[in-house]
Amino acid sequence: MSSIKRYISHFAISGVALAVAGCASIGQQAPIWEADQEYKLTILHTNDHHGRFWQNRNGEYGMAARKTLIDNLREEIALDGGASLLLSGGDINTGIPESDLQDAEPDFKGMNMLQYDAMALGNHEFDNSREVLIQQQKWAGFPFLSANVIDVETGDPLFDAYKIFEVNDIRVAVVGFTTDDTIKLGNPEYLEGLEIKTPVEVATDLIPKLNKKADLVVATTHMGHYSNGNYGGNAPGDVTLARSVPGIDVIVGGHSQNKLEKPDEQNGTLIVQAQEWGKYVGRLDLVIKNGDIVSSDYRLIPVNLKKKVVQADGTKKRVYIEQEIAQDQGMLAMLKPYQEKGQEELLVEVGFVDDLLVGDRSVVRKQETNLGNLIAKAMREKVGADIGIMNSGGIRDNMEAGVVTYKSVLKVQPFGNMVSSVDLTVAELTDYLTAVGGKQAGSGAFAQFDGVSFAMRNGTATNIKVAGEPIKDDQTYRIAINSYVATGGDGYPKVTDHANYNNSGYVDADVLVEYFKENSPVLTNTLAPSGAVSR
Repeated sequence: MSSIKRYISHFAISGVALAVAGCASIGQQAPIWEADQEYKLTILHTNDHHGRFWQNRNGEYGMAARKTLIDNLREEIALDGGASLLLSGGDINTGIPESDLQDAEPDFKGMNMLQYDAMALGNHEFDNSREVLIQQQKWAGFPFLSANVIDVETGDPLFDAYKIFEVNDIRVAVVGFTTDDTIKLGNPEYLEGLEIKTPVEVATDLIPKLNKKADLVVATTHMGHYSNGNYGGNAPGDVTLARSVPGIDVIVGGHSQNKLEKPDEQNGTLIVQAQEWGKYVGRLDLVIKNGDIVSSDYRLIPVNLKKKVVQADGTKKRVYIEQEIAQDQGMLAMLKPYQEKGQEELLVEVGFVDDLLVGDRSVVRKQETNLGNLIAKAMREKVGADIGIMNSGGIRDNMEAGVVTYKSVLKVQPFGNMVSSVDLTVAELTDYLTAVGGKQAGSGAFAQFDGVSFAMRNGTATNIKVAGEPIKDDQTYRIAINSYVATGGDGYPKVTDHANYNNSGYVDADVLVEYFKENSPVLTNTLAPSGAVSR
């Protein structure tokens, strides 16, 4: 068979399951490769797309340029006698309003045009309802994989655990794993009826079975790459998986959004990750002989990324890091109506702010910021609460000085949570503030507050004051929070069962938009960090 025919043959079967998830009845499979012959397999991959179907304002990345690149790579690989798989490490959802408002329809349809072979379920796939997630899989037309996200009612994986692809006489098992932090990062409402098992536990049982069925085992994961396995307050990631479970040849990762310039080899497993947003396409070239990887080569290919260079006159100009990649016109034609529709809905002006509101994750997850104060205040005022509390993980971007649009608000709060409230006794309030005030700096659970001051002493909230006055034992106090943390998200105390709990039905982003409409110009000096909460 010629190399071109092998190339076409691969894509005729590449999204089709040759072995169904969880089917352990098949015993050791006889190889179909020829002894001592070398086979070439290239794994192309991306991760943490987060709604970036369109290029940014500097003309960087975007799915149209990615399609041109991947089409060219596939042709090159095929002409060299090889074959390829295209995988994603998950988190297609949440990040860009034009995508979020349309349930990532353009993103998944774009991935369909790119002919992805499979993707791992990311935690942000659970930012939407189950019905939306199932619809997204239909738009995609390729397998969503996770062996450890289990439907409690059936006891089976929600989607397939793995798929086996037959590529150039090599059987490749692609198995998916999702971070077990999903149980606290995903929306609890949309995780109802699901169990997130520990990936290592599931893999310990499953990987030996896959090694009997396939020549190569590739895990596409959304677990994170943590150097030397030091995962800190996160759930264990790819390094821990590789060290704990032998028999995984390659891990194509995501979640931590690392730019791995070269594979991290752990316990015989090659771990790769391509940062985020389709900025890079990872290319792992493997040579396989007698069922084993005998050599590999790796690079990250930038997708129209640019850098600033100083010109002779001292001015700075953005130039491509590598050669410009043309945008595929068919992909552009498909995506353009979605971009235009999103723009129309997002560009309406809603207010004005006089200076930068800080929501960058490197800052807002570690300290009080003016944007955190603003969001907590807007929620508090909307539901007539005494205290506003906002988890920093729900604040996704800065808000620049000047005109505020619906788009700029949605970039900050993209999740569509509802503003909720609950009335608490002094004892209950003390316990609640103790729990959330003690959340680790650097994590998404780190809390922003409005209307309250207190000091954490020996792990307990003390000297609590509301509106500047000490709390009184004979009063109750209303806190405003979003529906995500109300249901226990980010490890906050679950309050949805409390007799005084109320879901207002107001979407958090809409509440912030309303605040801007009613209070513009918003003056940042009124929102400056005050140190009211000492941790």
